[in-house]
Amino acid sequence: MASRNGSLGVGILGAGFMGQTYARTVATMIPRARLMGIAGGSRAPRLAQEYGVRVFASPEEMIACDEIDLVCIATPHASHGEQGLAVARAGKHLMIEKPMACTVEVCDAILDACKQRGTHCSVMFSQRLRTCPLETKKLLDSDKLGRILHMHSFQLVPDGMEGAVPKWQLDPANVGILLGHGIHNIDQARYFTGREIRSVYAKVSSLDGRYPVDGTSDVTLTMEDGTVCTIFCSFELVKPGFARTGGATQIVCELGLVDVDWYGEMRVSFDGGPWEVAAAQEPIDWAGKGFLDPVRLKSYAANIQNLVDAIDDGKPLAASGWDGRQAVAAALAAYESSRTGREVAPA
Repeated sequence: MASRNGSLGVGILGAGFMGQTYARTVATMIPRARLMGIAGGSRAPRLAQEYGVRVFASPEEMIACDEIDLVCIATPHASHGEQGLAVARAGKHLMIEKPMACTVEVCDAILDACKQRGTHCSVMFSQRLRTCPLETKKLLDSDKLGRILHMHSFQLVPDGMEGAVPKWQLDPANVGILLGHGIHNIDQARYFTGREIRSVYAKVSSLDGRYPVDGTSDVTLTMEDGTVCTIFCSFELVKPGFARTGGATQIVCELGLVDVDWYGEMRVSFDGGPWEVAAAQEPIDWAGKGFLDPVRLKSYAANIQNLVDAIDDGKPLAASGWDGRQAVAAALAAYESSRTGREVAPA
């Protein structure tokens, strides 16, 4: 199903932090797409009024609307699977905020429904198309550094369980911080190496025990070619935390090193030489423009535009439903590994 009259009608499920992110991005940054409506949550009427679009009484009403071609799901994680499957079965295109769902079985059902109806499903791995990770991927694919030998990534957020995590994410129905946030790190292992994950060994826990979900994870991924990728994800550090670790990756290659700050600089050392700044992202103006700063929205716009281009022009997806499924499988394998103390192969 391509766009009609050169423009896709877009509906957004969810009106919180991420719903507002998608609304601003679609309304102001995506050619060949029109924001048509909002559904879900107490803030939906106000958000719809802000953009002069329709507020739907329910997700079901939006999904059934003939003017909606593409649905962006930006609701709590526990809702992604059920809503994604409903959208897919209705024959609409899908952009699902990570994680794709909370079980592999539902991910597979969504993929099967999309395949049967000839529609596209993309998962919003926003870090794939952020400036420094994207330039890192280009460099790694150029083979200038040779093969990846080892990779270590961080996502460390001081006092994140109190400040950065909304209360609904502390509900075990949404699983936990590793599935909700560390899934970026898991996806990046597949993205940078170009390999599938063969096995997972992990310790997933909470450092202070006050929360009903995990807040800190140490994960070891063994890729299909034997490359090891390790992850340290924690939202429980005391302030000020550590510099350059809010989202960061260190990569050891045959012919050099890469040091990536997802939100700052990408530095490279070739053949034992000095560090060079190869790319840099403009800082996000959190204090002034806030979370709707166009600098932050740039990667969301790139991912949504990529999906629109795939629908209209047949271009490959930057982050497909399969990518979403594989990341969920690895994250759930990490939880299982932590429970059993064994290395686990993703489903």
